[in-house]
Amino acid sequence: MEKIYQIFPQELFTFVLVTLFSLLIGLSQRKLSLKKEGEGIDKTFFGTDRTFTFIGILGYLLYILDPVNLFLFMGGGLALIILLGLNYYVKMSQHNIYGITSIITGLITYCLAPIVETQPSWFYIMVVVTVLLFTEMKSTFTEIAQHMQNDEMITLAKFLAISGIILPMLPNENLIPGINLTPYTIWLATVVVSGISYLSYLLKRYVFHQSGTLVAGIVGGLYSSTATISVLARKCKHAKEREIPEYVAAMLMAVSMMYLRFLILIPVFSVEIFLSVYPYLLIMSCVSIIIAWVIHKKTDFTELTKDAEDDREESNNPLEFKVALIFALLFVVFTVVTHYTFSYAGAEGLNILSFVSGLSDVTPFVLTLLQGTGSLAVSMAVACTLQAIVSNNLMKMCYALFFSGRRKEMLPYLTIGFTLIIVLNVALLIFFYLH
Repeated sequence: MEKIYQIFPQELFTFVLVTLFSLLIGLSQRKLSLKKEGEGIDKTFFGTDRTFTFIGILGYLLYILDPVNLFLFMGGGLALIILLGLNYYVKMSQHNIYGITSIITGLITYCLAPIVETQPSWFYIMVVVTVLLFTEMKSTFTEIAQHMQNDEMITLAKFLAISGIILPMLPNENLIPGINLTPYTIWLATVVVSGISYLSYLLKRYVFHQSGTLVAGIVGGLYSSTATISVLARKCKHAKEREIPEYVAAMLMAVSMMYLRFLILIPVFSVEIFLSVYPYLLIMSCVSIIIAWVIHKKTDFTELTKDAEDDREESNNPLEFKVALIFALLFVVFTVVTHYTFSYAGAEGLNILSFVSGLSDVTPFVLTLLQGTGSLAVSMAVACTLQAIVSNNLMKMCYALFFSGRRKEMLPYLTIGFTLIIVLNVALLIFFYLH
């Protein structure tokens, strides 16, 4: 946008931008004012669209008249603060209204001129967009607050503490000689996985809180595909026959999200391994989605009812310290076991371990491979990752069969869907070994 200065005079361009931005902010305030007046909430709303436009123009004029010392600009700002303060005093004393959103917005509008004049285009556009969004999203924030649990802010504080306070303070020195295992890498793996889990939790609770079964599988798969499949299988045990394809499709979507989760995790720790493994993970994710969608189309939606059961496992917060500590412990165990397995049993032992690791949560083992274990080659790390995923998908199918009570209506969809995915996994693994 700075190139436009070469076509038009800078003063003209800045004036137009300040006027336009001020008018947009004023229009958003006018809309909010009309809404409040219609609800009988506030009839003393400060300013209109023209008022905010004039405030922006005034700030620009006072700024360019004394751009060095800024005495006029600061004086105008002081006068505006006094006027807004008087307006607030009247609202507070006579009408018992204490909101100052419009007052703060007016002061931001006054400051647009020096911001547009001195800052890059992305910055002042970001300021205006932020003001407009926060002005319009009041009802959204109210709805979020209504759905917020009592300990939600404590949970956010916990995540900020483990990622922004504890992580930078940890030393990055090996705990065991010869093993790439440091307090920093242990906690980094915990923070990254917890961050993805926390994101899926927020999406499920505040964005897709009224979503259907398929979306529950998608969002839950980002957190833990194994846990999500177990929950869906238990629900499928008592679901109507016409709903069964939808539950199976949701399970397969959870599997596809596992691949996407690894596509997010792997480049954080090893770009080299990511460049080798991402085509396979991407293919498996896409095929899983296609299979899930085909099964989803088999669902009879004519009388499909939404399951309103409140499952505690779905609403549990994934940032409990107990969960984080368990993951950290598994990460340490797999790191040590992987190191000594590779040191004493070589590649054959590591291949066996990769299949065994898939019997539980496969993420700690994969992150162990990403950290690097001695002279472990990239090709070996990729192969072990794919092998662990194969065995983990097989276990997911067993979990689904077990928790669903081996319901016969579900067996065709479940066995065909998971078998296709596992066969594809094995085919890609063979292709990797051949190339």
